[in-house]
Amino acid sequence: MCVMKEQTEQKIIHQAVKALNEGEVIAYPTESCFGLGCDPQNKSVVEKVVRLKARSANKGLILIAASIEQANVYVELDDSTFKQQILDSWPGPNTWLLPPKPQVSPLLRGEFPLLAIRVTAHPMSKKLCESFGGAIVSTSANLSGEPALLDRESVVGVFGGQLHIVDGVIGKDTKPSTIRDGLTGQTLRQ
Repeated sequence: MCVMKEQTEQKIIHQAVKALNEGEVIAYPTESCFGLGCDPQNKSVVEKVVRLKARSANKGLILIAASIEQANVYVELDDSTFKQQILDSWPGPNTWLLPPKPQVSPLLRGEFPLLAIRVTAHPMSKKLCESFGGAIVSTSANLSGEPALLDRESVVGVFGGQLHIVDGVIGKDTKPSTIRDGLTGQTLRQ
């Protein structure tokens, strides 16, 4: 039974990675809700995520990574005086705002100078990033201003066939990730 479940999960991950590589938006389980995600280096699909949510592009987006190495592709972690605190909080539901590397699209930051990123502890989200080979966009699956969606059926109800839905279960966190400024240490969302 365990082998069958593992094979099914591998197939689900494989299909999601295929969708990411083909420039699709995916909806997938995270620590507290379903997230909308895509390849952060594909500008047109990042724009599609913003349109799907009916969200202002000025707000920016969060990235999730499977490891610190994946996060380091996008942010200057060494520039933070809180580096050890950041490392100690990962993996987990702790998003940090950090200086982006020069090649990072401004669309990911919105109107802000820093990029929001976290190393996820959610098993399926982590496997998605590992199999994709890098960080992915992670914004709550919902229309802007509406509650986050907690299951596949809700995602289908709001977004229909506009994206690839990853079958899975959200984590046990009851609130979104904490967001902290990696340069000042200030908590922006708890």
